[in-house]
Amino acid sequence: MKKILLIFIVLSQGGIYAQQQISLEECYDLVSINYPLAKQTALLDEKNTLDIEAIDTEKLPQMDFSAQATYQSDVIEIPIPNSGIEPPNNDQYRATLSVNQLIYAGGAIDARVNLKNASLNTQKKQVEVNLYQLKKQVNQLFYSILFTQEKHSLLVSKQTQLQTKLDEIISGITNGVLLPASDKVIKAELLKIKQQFTETDLTKITLIETLSSLIGSTISTTVQFQNPQIDIQMDSGITRPELDLFQLKKDEIETSEQLLSKQNSPKFIGFANGGYGNPGLDPLKNTFETFYTVGLKLNWNVFDWNSNKKQRQSLAINKDIIDTETELFMLNTNIELNQLQTEIKKYSAFIETDLEIIALRKEVLKSVESQLRNGVITTSAYIIELTNLYEDENNLNTHQIQLSLIKANFNITKGQ
Repeated sequence: MKKILLIFIVLSQGGIYAQQQISLEECYDLVSINYPLAKQTALLDEKNTLDIEAIDTEKLPQMDFSAQATYQSDVIEIPIPNSGIEPPNNDQYRATLSVNQLIYAGGAIDARVNLKNASLNTQKKQVEVNLYQLKKQVNQLFYSILFTQEKHSLLVSKQTQLQTKLDEIISGITNGVLLPASDKVIKAELLKIKQQFTETDLTKITLIETLSSLIGSTISTTVQFQNPQIDIQMDSGITRPELDLFQLKKDEIETSEQLLSKQNSPKFIGFANGGYGNPGLDPLKNTFETFYTVGLKLNWNVFDWNSNKKQRQSLAINKDIIDTETELFMLNTNIELNQLQTEIKKYSAFIETDLEIIALRKEVLKSVESQLRNGVITTSAYIIELTNLYEDENNLNTHQIQLSLIKANFNITKGQ
């Protein structure tokens, strides 16, 4: 309910995301609603309704009107002298209205409606699959933005630490403890950090603009991206929407088979024809008259040269093809999941090592700070150790984000 309310707020604000934070799940929800492909679901429903209404009209009376005027070079003549029967005119006219009412079609019309509905379900599921596959694009952009956000925080921390150290060095220079040029190295490093801020912020803006286009909602550059806590279940089964799509395709084939079984059924049709012409039904009356006929007719294709049988065999092959597609999909998905599990183990090990390295770097930097304070080492030596610590903290940040991204992709790949 909270997600629905959130999306309503976003949409009501003209597609501008104005909240202070945004989560990965919220991006999933927005892309599933705002991506242009999502509009196809409603269009497919509308199209299917019209198609079914068109099919249902076959149950209604079908009316045809025709009119013709002809001139015949020869007409019937009665070779009996003094019979009083005049031959018809060479010019003849006729206008007719025909009404046909389908009485029985062996359930073929209902079978066609069922096939349309089965096709609709398949098409809508295909849209769902295509939208689902966008989640990995959302993951890549979201975590890239998250990385720039975390990098910015590390730069702020490094800048603060350098500024504090710069104040200490200036005080040391003033008191004659440190050499006059000692502050220049830190000032240069602060300028480098300023450049890194510019690069990081511009990269983040570009990524946010790309993500905004994907999810169909403008995200402010001041929005904080929440670092998601991703839980994975290694032993659970695959529940991807593609599997539902494969089953719906098979259901559609079975519905097609049902339609084929009814196509050769006999069809009973009632008809009525009425008209006005010269001559009428009696060709010997050379006058304009009204006329009509009513009756029943039977249409039955008793032999189709095994066309129906061959179409059923073709549908059976299509079902086998879908089975192979399902098998291939499961194989590729399991291979991808195995690769992702390996990546999860790798980055988990990296993070453990990163924490140990950072702990050692902090000890070294603490010692170097003391030496700098006492004038034992130069400012350049201190900058080297501070940079080493920053790079290792950046490595930890990178590995943590990569691990979270891999877990998110793992869940998407598995369908969780």
